[in-house]
Order: sequence, then C-alpha cells, then structure tokens
Amino acid sequence: MIENEKNISNKIAIVTGGARGIGKAIVTKLALNGYTVILDYNKSEKEAKIIEKEFKNIYAIKADVSNYEEVKKLVEFTINKFKKIDLLVNNAGIDLVSTINDTSIEDFDKILKNNLYSAFYTSKEISRYMIREKEGNIVNISSIWGIIGASCEMAYSVSKAGLDCMTKSLAKELGPSNIRVNSIAPGIIDTDMNNFLSLEEKNNIISEIPLQKIGQPSDVADTVLFLTNNSYITGQVIQVNGGWNI
Repeated sequence: MIENEKNISNKIAIVTGGARGIGKAIVTKLALNGYTVILDYNKSEKEAKIIEKEFKNIYAIKADVSNYEEVKKLVEFTINKFKKIDLLVNNAGIDLVSTINDTSIEDFDKILKNNLYSAFYTSKEISRYMIREKEGNIVNISSIWGIIGASCEMAYSVSKAGLDCMTKSLAKELGPSNIRVNSIAPGIIDTDMNNFLSLEEKNNIISEIPLQKIGQPSDVADTVLFLTNNSYITGQVIQVNGGWNI
C-alpha cells in the first residue's frame, strides 16, 4: 500500500466513476491529500480493485449511480461506516457520438440517466447529511460541450448543460447551510473517452487551443483539490480547457 505522506484527516469523499481516467486521477489526488475516498464504480471492477489495493484510505464500492436504489445503498454504506460525507464528486458519465436522427429515445434516456440523473440522485441523498453538519462540498464534472454544445453530441451536451444549471441552482439553495457547489468543465482530456478521435482530428483540435496541447486527467484533479481548499467559491463553472473557447 502507498503510505500517505500527510496525516490522514477525517475528511470523507465519494467519487463516482472513480476507476478510470479523470475519476481515477481525482480519487488518487484526494487520497494523497488526506481524504478517505469511496471509489464508486460500475463496470470497471478490475481497475477499481487495483487502486483500492494501492491505498489504505480508498474503498472501492460497486454502484450504478444511474439507479436511484443503488445510490441510496452507496450513501447508506458510507454514512454507516464513516458517519458523514464531506465531499461529493459527480464524475460518472458516458458519451454518445450520434446525429439527432440516429439518436434513439433509449439512447437519449441513457445519457441523461448516467450523466445528469446520477448527479441528482447522489446530491439529493448526500445533501441531507451535509445540511445536518452545516458543511459540505459538491463538485460536478461537466464539459466544455455543456457550455458551447457539440455537433453530433447533442445528448451529451444537453446532459452537461443541465449539470451546470443544477450546480448554480444548488449553490443558491444549499449555500445558507455552508455547502458549496461548483462545476468543472474540461476541454479535451487525454482519456479513453476520446480514443475515437484520429491523430489528425486531435492535431486539428490542438491547433485551436492557445496552450497547444491536450489536457491531462491530473489537470482536472488539481482543480477539484483547489475547490476543496477554497471556502469562498460556489456556483461557478470552472473551465479547464487550455483556453480552447476564449
């Protein structure tokens, strides 16, 4: 196991979709900075268990967060074991590259369930405990496409725009209980989700980015950690995209 160089605090975090890509980077960053992390996964059991074995303060728990009953069980496990939840990172999500005419009703429902409803379910269940403690932090992992929309990714874009609006609404609603809610909207990040892009397509995107590079999962994880440490930021959609849409 990797020993944390810092003293492990009593801060408890849940990160949905935490086994791969951006989620894995967030889980690792939080664990190395004193959090006990509940790593939620659905299908990526092998990857989740590997991470769990490397850290003494990570617990890998299977839950499909697009299913409300499974979310309730995930939250119940965490509360029963740790009595509170300080941080929720809504990272779980899936993509769909499809024209509107090729997007079925089932496809649209699936995207909304995984990307938007899941965040509603987790925030609904967890916020009640944060309100009780008069303290909490919710970070939603959105997307640049939620801000400007993407051709042939309408369902995904809609789900992320909804997530950003949820962020602002909950920031207003939960702020009086000292609960902060923010979104992080990454641009193109080097993860499996973007493997469908050809090298030429990636190079074309890079040419449009002022920093002339694709982002790394650690760039998003660093922003999550920043938001946990800053007590006067709420209701914001923080773009991590190298200046792509300036």
